[in-house]
Formats: sequence, C-alpha cells, structure tokens
Amino acid sequence: MCAMTDSAGTQSFSVAIAGVAGRMGRQLVGAALDSGLDVTGGSEAPASEHLGSDIGELAGRRLLHLKPATDPVSAAGNADVWIDFTRPAATLAALDSLKHTRVRAAIIGTTGFTPAEEAEIARAANGLAIVKAGNFSVGVNLLQALTRMAAERLGPDWDIEIYETHHRRKVDAPSGTALMLGEAAAEGRGKPLSELRAPPYDGPDAKRRAGNIGFAVRRTGGVIGDHEVSFGSDMELLTLSHTALDRAVFAHGALSAAAWAVQQDPGLYNMNDVLGLSGN
Repeated sequence: MCAMTDSAGTQSFSVAIAGVAGRMGRQLVGAALDSGLDVTGGSEAPASEHLGSDIGELAGRRLLHLKPATDPVSAAGNADVWIDFTRPAATLAALDSLKHTRVRAAIIGTTGFTPAEEAEIARAANGLAIVKAGNFSVGVNLLQALTRMAAERLGPDWDIEIYETHHRRKVDAPSGTALMLGEAAAEGRGKPLSELRAPPYDGPDAKRRAGNIGFAVRRTGGVIGDHEVSFGSDMELLTLSHTALDRAVFAHGALSAAAWAVQQDPGLYNMNDVLGLSGN
C-alpha cells in the first residue's frame, strides 16, 4: 500500500457528506471546499431543522445552491466518495443505499458499531473501497502504531491502561479511538482485545488482573479528544498521548483518506493502510 498524500487537493474527485448540519459535517464540507474539491451533496435526518439551508452556508463558506437531502441516494447521486461521521444505524443504511449510486469509496468515521454491524460493513466492502477508522488524525494513527510496538516490546509484565476524555455530548464509551488503541495493544500482545479487556474498576473486588488492558473514560465540557496509553512496571512508567486541538484535524485526515481510497479496489481498509503503517 502507498501512503497518503499531504493534500486531498492533489487530485480531483467529488464528495457527498452525511450529516452536513452537524459539527463534523460542517467541518468536512468546509475542509473539502478549502481543498478545492467538489461537494455535490449531503444528507440530514428527515426531522432536521436545516433541510432548507444551503450546504455551503451551513459550513460558513460560499453558497453551493445545494440543500441537504433526506436519503443517501439523492445526496450521493453525483459523488465519487461518501463521507459518514454519523450514527451506526444511519451509516449502515447509507452503505446499503450507495450501491444505487456512482460512489466508488466510502470513508466511515462513525463509532459504536456492534460485531454484527461490523460484519455488515465488511460485506459492503465487497462493492466499495471503505476506509473505516475510529480516528482520522495522523497523530492518533501514529500513536496506534507506537502502542502496538510498545506492547510487543515491553511484554506482559507491564500493565496497560488507556485513558480518554471527550466532550459531554459524546454518547459511546470508550471512544472508538480508545478501542482502536486497545486493539493495537492487544495485537502487540498477540491476543484479541476481547480476551484482554478489563471490566471497569468498581466495587470491593476490583483489583487489577495481570495482563489485562484497562480503560478509563471522562466526559466533560467541550473537550475534542484526549487519549493516553500508559505502560507501567514496578520500576518505571511509559506514557504515550495525543490531544486534538482542532476538530478540523479529523476532517483533513478523512479527505486525505478519500483521496487514497478512490484509487483502490473494493475492500475494507483502515488508516494504517492509508498511511503505509500496516505490519509495522
């Protein structure tokens, strides 16, 4: 696999964006227009108060003379890439609808899927190049690679704890990014996360089990995203961390993934593939 380019604007393709009136939707529209890409459509829920609004104006940019559609087929009718950072049910419905459009690639930043829903996404990848990630930040994905490497090199006698903080409106926990980091740590240990994930520390018998990977979650204020992976032995502590300072970092990463995905065959990919980090 080749690593992504620095800018989505190095090639021309058109995008349609799910949830264009949401925080991430507006960021994605703005970043796409700033990169010189064509935004050809977007979607909103049928009950949205923004159905009559212009998609470009919602993002604080020029008028596009496009209003949000209530179904993915209409929203993505002229797009090469579908970008979706919404909710699991909406994302899955959109993937099923995209087979009726010209869309070649889908970028999925939605989190909180069940194992059965993950299987649905894998089936959709038979007809689309799908890049799915819990986080599209380049820094976070490098953190994932470092976490995998550290877990492998340090060995099972080092405790692994993952801490994450997000804004008060986030609904899924732990975050998709925290779980992504946990999976990287478990991969370094040579086991699936389902075998190593510790339950929350709570109650009179909540002691730490050797070899487990623990998670701690905070929801407060307007925090965009703060993640830390801690490796601890009896004699030293190693901490790897990442803080998002601007939500736009996720939009720019998603667009770079889109530029990479439109050149790929159908399949299910992640940001390790996009960045050329697979197998590191």
